[in-house]
This record gives sequence, C-alpha cells and structure tokens, in this order.
Amino acid sequence: MKKQDTKKQKRITSIGGSALIEGIMMRGPKRTTVACRVDKDTIYTEDIEVKPLFKAKFWKLPLIRGIAGMIDSMRLSYKALGLSADKAMEAGLVEEEEPSKFEKWLDDKFGDKLMNVVMVIASVLGVALALGLFVFLPAALFDWTLGGSFKTVDPVTQAETYTVAGQFVKSAFCGVLKIALFIGYMLLVSQMNDMKRVFKYHGAEHKTIFCYENDEELTVENVRKQIRFHPRCGTSFLVVTLLVSIFVGLFIPVAPFGIKILNPIFRLLLVPVMVGLGYEFIKLCGKYDNKLTHILATPGLWAQRITTKEPDDEMIECAIEAMKAVIPDDGSDIVNDCSCAS
Repeated sequence: MKKQDTKKQKRITSIGGSALIEGIMMRGPKRTTVACRVDKDTIYTEDIEVKPLFKAKFWKLPLIRGIAGMIDSMRLSYKALGLSADKAMEAGLVEEEEPSKFEKWLDDKFGDKLMNVVMVIASVLGVALALGLFVFLPAALFDWTLGGSFKTVDPVTQAETYTVAGQFVKSAFCGVLKIALFIGYMLLVSQMNDMKRVFKYHGAEHKTIFCYENDEELTVENVRKQIRFHPRCGTSFLVVTLLVSIFVGLFIPVAPFGIKILNPIFRLLLVPVMVGLGYEFIKLCGKYDNKLTHILATPGLWAQRITTKEPDDEMIECAIEAMKAVIPDDGSDIVNDCSCAS
C-alpha cells in the first residue's frame, strides 16, 4: 500500500466543512459554500447562511463557546444537508420514493410546516434514544453486573450506594461502553451504500483542507496525496467528548444526597461542560501541530478510519470547488502559520 504523506503542515486554517449527500460544505470566516455534484461535468455551488443565535460576548468565552458553536454548526449543517438532498433528487442521483398514506396525511395537515414538525419529532426521538443508550443503559448494565461488588451503605442517609472505588469503576465502565456503542453504531452505518459515499466525501473534505494547509495548489493530484485524518473533525469531537464524560463522571456521586435518580440528572446537567471541554480540546489540537497534540488527537483519528474513506476524483473536484469559494483574500482564516519552520 502506498505510504501517505505525513509531512508537517505549513499553516493551520480555521476553515472547516462537512460531507453532504453528493456534496461538500465548506465554512470560512466570511462565507459558507455548498458544492454539489449534479452530473459528471457539473458542480452546483451556493452560498448559505444562518443567523447566529448567540451574539453576546458571554458566548465567546472558553468552555461556553463550544456549546454556542455546536448549536449554530448543527443549524448550518442541517440547512446544507437539505440543499444537497434537494439537488441530488433533482439530478436523479437519489430516488424519491412514493409518499405513504401517512406521509400524505401529514402533508395535507401541516403543509409547508411539515418539515419543521418532522424535525421536532425526530429531534425529540433522537434525544430520547441518546439518553437511553448513553446514560441509562450503561448505568443499568453496571448495576446488574458489577455493581454488587462495590455496594455500601451511606452512613448519613442510610441509602445503599457505591464505594469510592465503585464510583470510579462505574464511571470507567459507562464511559467505555458509551464509546463501544458509538463505534458500533458508526461501523453499522458505514455498511450502508449511501453512507459509504458520504464518508468518501468526508475524506475529500479533509484531504482538500490539508492540501491548502500544506500550501499546495488545489488540484486533484495534490489533494489525493494528502492524508484523510484531520484532528479538527466532528468525529474526533464526539470521541473526545465521550472520553471527557468519563473524567467528569468520576466527580458525580452515584447517589447524590442519597437519591439515585439524581445521578443521571446531574450527568445531563453537566453535558454542556463535557461539550465545552471537548470543543476546547479539539480547538487546541487544530491550532497546534506537534507531537503532544498528535498523541492527544489519536483516539479521534482512529475513529476517523470509519467515517472517512478514500474519495474518487469527482468528489475531490467538488471539495476543491467549495474550498476555493471560502478562502478569504486577506488571510483571516489562518490560525497558525508554520511556513517558516524547518
């Protein structure tokens, strides 16, 4: 197998992106552009924008900015994904299925508001599923399996709880299980044909950003030789946040004030802290390119072996088109310039 180019980056950019349905979104400091492949010889591009929900200086503070940034990024990604899906269906790249009777009823009932209703329902179900899989299931499995070995009685409340060692073991157990569930889910999704193409576009996005950061001309040939694992990636962010949750979980009592149900509630309340810490971690790894950040970013980079695949030339062309559109003339995207380093 051909060895990939792993030479040190000459500069680090704030430009990031995401893979779409037959397309790429690139987000720069001044523009966000979606580039979609509509046929073999044509790439459709369109600038998109969403108004930030959090404008006050408070939302720019470390730890806090991670939450605000994640919410706005999700809104932007949803808009980009909708645009790419529309273009893919118009081009016949994605088959539009005949709506069921229930879907027709929903369309008649809600009309233009249907998509908003569907998104609200999907969000609620998604949050409920996430809570069940990543909060309640790991805790319940520990209680049913290893919990009996670490139980004790709180001398103040007389409630049954876990020893200090048990609390540490439970946090580690739940954290490892969360990561295993996440990796398993990604492996399962990666077997779907449509997702395989999305993951190839994801690889094209990373390679194109690396090509720009290595100060090479944005051509298919130059992009193809870059590596596809980037430290500043959504996959890495999720893995890091799950790892952070293990650390934060060590400080949450198994039964706060003698009440077990407060444990998952406290974990939910501390999710913004976990997300904020994960964001700062990824920001650090994205800003500096050295041995320490490489070691810290390793778990997320391993996970990217699932969510990024080697793209074909047409996908790379799409990523290049989106990238060129968002590169500012004034260099305001450059976070760290290492071009003078040997």
